[in-house]
Amino acid sequence: MEAGSGQAPPAFDPGAVRALRPPRPVHDPWRPQGVTVELERGPDGELRPWATVFLTGAECPFTCVFCDLWRYTVPGPTPEGALPAQLRSALEDLPRLLREAGLERCEGLKLYNASNFFDPRAVPEADLEPITRLADAFERVVVECHPRLVDGRVRRFADRLRGRLELAMGLETAHPEALPRLGKQLTLEQFDRAAARLRADGVGLRVFVLVGVPFVPPEEQAHWAAVSVRHAVEAGARSVALIPVRGGNGELERLRRLGWFEPPSLRLLEESLARGMEEAGSRAAVQVDPWDLERVAGACRACRSARLGAIREMNREGVPRRTACDACGC
Repeated sequence: MEAGSGQAPPAFDPGAVRALRPPRPVHDPWRPQGVTVELERGPDGELRPWATVFLTGAECPFTCVFCDLWRYTVPGPTPEGALPAQLRSALEDLPRLLREAGLERCEGLKLYNASNFFDPRAVPEADLEPITRLADAFERVVVECHPRLVDGRVRRFADRLRGRLELAMGLETAHPEALPRLGKQLTLEQFDRAAARLRADGVGLRVFVLVGVPFVPPEEQAHWAAVSVRHAVEAGARSVALIPVRGGNGELERLRRLGWFEPPSLRLLEESLARGMEEAGSRAAVQVDPWDLERVAGACRACRSARLGAIREMNREGVPRRTACDACGC
């Protein structure tokens, strides 16, 4: 891929990426970012209730060009005892959220800390035992972590849990030229080794795949989203979440000016989801992450609501569909 100027892609510089960020919001490390309850479709097609707790802690040591999760972190390491306190507070609010959603209980618990669960700076070792006790009521527990940090700590934590552990890892893209330029410091081989270790340890695998990947030509975006879903499924993923790349971190705006990034449209997101589902078949549940979905632009007035509805319907039902719009010809 070549930018409009014909220049080579800019070299990755983590310091420069961090320098472009707006100021980090101030967060209390003893309070969670929030907790939600939602139905999620599993690989068997059934909708099951999950609680997601967004924890506050240390920033990820990997500086990816697309990431905005640093906004929800604190400078320095997570204080010992803070995460159990956050989780306890969030779970106290869970009965109210269940009542409002018309649900009796949640089968699964997702613990997302905007970083890596098996990085001791983000999750102190002393906090793992109290976290497992708090998660005792759930049949499945999901945490997130960079593939390069998958080691014996994962199996030890899984053995402590009453329910089954699932690990969510970011593959982002299988595009051979784009992946090395994202600052993730990850190869497909490293991802595959981490996935193989999880399989050997009996830990479930979930994967994040980006839509609107920098350095991938616009006309190839949906294709590479589907290829990335296939790679994730072949590595053992039973759930794949498509994440639209969102601007706002400074670096993406710079790459856009240089011609190396274009925010994904609703049309692209819808097409990527449909292709991803067709690629995965019955092997895995492929869904669009619903967080802030309304922020995704790139649809005309006539089809915007229809495309949002189609994406949500595909998330619920697992059946690929595509919106045709006479107004914009898409």
